[in-house]
Amino acid sequence: MSSEPVTVVVVDDHAMFRTGVRAEIAGSVRVLGEAEDVDTAVAAVLNLRPDVVLLDVHLPGGGGVEVMRRVASRVPETRFLALSVSDAAEDVIGTIRGGARGYVTKTITGSELVAAIARVADGDAVFSPRLAGFVLDAFAGSIEVAHVDEDLDRLTEREREVMRLIARGYAYKEVAAALFISVKTVETHVSRVLRKLQLSSRHELTRWASDRRLL
Repeated sequence: MSSEPVTVVVVDDHAMFRTGVRAEIAGSVRVLGEAEDVDTAVAAVLNLRPDVVLLDVHLPGGGGVEVMRRVASRVPETRFLALSVSDAAEDVIGTIRGGARGYVTKTITGSELVAAIARVADGDAVFSPRLAGFVLDAFAGSIEVAHVDEDLDRLTEREREVMRLIARGYAYKEVAAALFISVKTVETHVSRVLRKLQLSSRHELTRWASDRRLL
């Protein structure tokens, strides 16, 4: 890596989070721009061609994997580091399979994030400690990735969010509050999830998600 600062584009659908990330890393890397969804992220990466894209996993318009799918072959010199609130196995594995060089959670400190960016820019793979185990397990075959993907493909992104919270033991009211939707909408999503996964109860859903390390 040259002595020039690493250049970065920050992609996240929350403006306040993007502002916070910029404040944390601006003294150590050069932030070229920001994006808030898939389309703006694709445009920013193609126009600015940063060394590293800090990429949220869940974005309006298709998610971080869709961004990589649309730009990776056109900017082969750009590397992608996922920065997400999610530490679920299917998000980690799916994002790495989609082309990311690393995956860290939003609990990371500013100095740790700067170090992770530098390592990814140098070509290293970087993971938060717990997440590295998911990737190793996937390559070792102890997580049936193809089967997990096939099951999850039946669910919409919102149904996945509801599924994970319900499986973790949240009450319907708590899920509604967390996702800013009505309790009735939560009930509808849960019914659809159970039907699509051919499960009959919340208990079975929790066991299903736990077996696949989705909690």
